[in-house]
Amino acid sequence: MKLFFRQTGETGPAIVILHGIFGSSDNWLTISKTIAARGYRVFALDQRNHGQSPRADEQDYQSMAADLREFLIDQGLENPILVGHSMGGKTVMQYVMTYRNDGPPPRFSKLVVVDIAPKFYPIHHADLIRGLKAIDLLGIKGRNEADAILQQYEPSLPVRQFLLKNLYRTEQGVFDWRINLPIIERELHTVGEELTNPHIVTDPTLFIRGSESPYILDEDIPGIKRIFPNAQIEIIQGAGHWVQAEKPVEFVEVLMKFIQG
Repeated sequence: MKLFFRQTGETGPAIVILHGIFGSSDNWLTISKTIAARGYRVFALDQRNHGQSPRADEQDYQSMAADLREFLIDQGLENPILVGHSMGGKTVMQYVMTYRNDGPPPRFSKLVVVDIAPKFYPIHHADLIRGLKAIDLLGIKGRNEADAILQQYEPSLPVRQFLLKNLYRTEQGVFDWRINLPIIERELHTVGEELTNPHIVTDPTLFIRGSESPYILDEDIPGIKRIFPNAQIEIIQGAGHWVQAEKPVEFVEVLMKFIQG
């Protein structure tokens, strides 16, 4: 699958970024510009069924890892730094397990996983799906009406603003979603699944967790270390699950320290 991507920066080592569920490359634009200003080429991707990438019936990690490999080959990116948040973090972990660095190219140099562990997570986005489905795309007149409906399902304004970035007007002047909502709803269970074909990854790896996030707990660290024995784990204080959005300055500093170290 040919994924849509946004490139920021023309020279320097390549950094490839994958967003989480309901997200897109657009969420990473500001971070990408900050990183590119330090001498990197940043490629922020839209994963399948998200943003401007193609839609498909599958939303599993093997398929998304294969999409990533196809992108790296198409762009001729050898030894990039792979960064993934949440669902994107599981995608990059699945990629390095499936397409090992001791196998055929493309290889990677470093791996950064943002606020997700290689473990099973129960379904916990069902209310968000219900809220998005409750929005009558043909009936609403603007984003404020959509937000009022979504507020009945999600009290957090930042989360609603994040979700409603997927709402846009078509050329026909009606609203539509940039996410493939029916497939994401049907395959929601796969987002929390454990990764397949796990094996030990000794390449340089960084896990970034938010101090206020429940996604990586202290008891998850032994499981992380079993698969990624050389992993560094950094905590960004005051951040929840959307670490890079809530603490962008701190996030970039932690990322750069690992990449340049």
